[in-house]
Amino acid sequence: MGAIARNRIRAGWAFAAPGLAMLTVVMGIPLLYALAISLSSMTLINPDLSFAGMVNFAKITAEPLFWHSLWLTLRYSVAAVIGEFVIGLGIALMLRQVFTMRGLYFAVLTLPMAMSPIAVALIWRMLLQPNLGIVNQSLAAMGLPMVDWLGDSSIALSTLISIDIWQQTSFVVLLLSAGLASLPREPYEAAEVDGAGPVQQFWYITLPLLRPVSAIAIVIQLINEFRTYDLIYVLTKGGPGISTELLSFFAYKRAFQGLQVNEGTAAAFILLVIILMITVVFFWLLERRKR
Repeated sequence: MGAIARNRIRAGWAFAAPGLAMLTVVMGIPLLYALAISLSSMTLINPDLSFAGMVNFAKITAEPLFWHSLWLTLRYSVAAVIGEFVIGLGIALMLRQVFTMRGLYFAVLTLPMAMSPIAVALIWRMLLQPNLGIVNQSLAAMGLPMVDWLGDSSIALSTLISIDIWQQTSFVVLLLSAGLASLPREPYEAAEVDGAGPVQQFWYITLPLLRPVSAIAIVIQLINEFRTYDLIYVLTKGGPGISTELLSFFAYKRAFQGLQVNEGTAAAFILLVIILMITVVFFWLLERRKR
């Protein structure tokens, strides 16, 4: 390695050092402390950090409720991300054809994303109120039966997924719109000369070229969905029963309602590991396909 390359590496580390130091303080130290709690016998009643090994992880993974929450989290996250990506891609493709007042459309679309999840949950709790909510009142005005959107265990999770899609699709639209705007025109011009139609251009040109941006959007949204907590806490508290108790809410209940902060932290670390594994595998598959 030449002197110039070594100097560039040193300069890169020098510029990155302040940010890395800040990340270490803000994220690294809390993570290490949380790991210490998950490996200890600490509870909210007995704040003792004595080492307990993997006992807390063994207790958590031995419970059927943990696996139920994990399965709900997987269902919730996959369904929400698929819905957000499909709807977001459709909107981004439509906005690509808009040339007037595009800024206004983007401003309106980003309103849900700019709102706090707590505010979104409170708004939808009022809209979906079983007796006085505007959604059920509209159904009654059309002669249709009212629905207990959040109190029926068979549809509560689907209702939460729909609310999540309503709020988070805006972010996917922004990412995919930026990706579409950066695509080169030459492949499309060549395809038009060869007689390819819009569907063929979308399938064989747009989707492959948009794959890196799509991967980033999917991974970011998967991470967001796996750690969903606000909507659950405000709208259902994990109910009815345990039909919407995602793993993040399971960890909260175990730590602060069950007072077993060590076991709750262990559940949160399992969730963190799952998110990291999904992220690494997803990008590994993307790089492998690119090669």
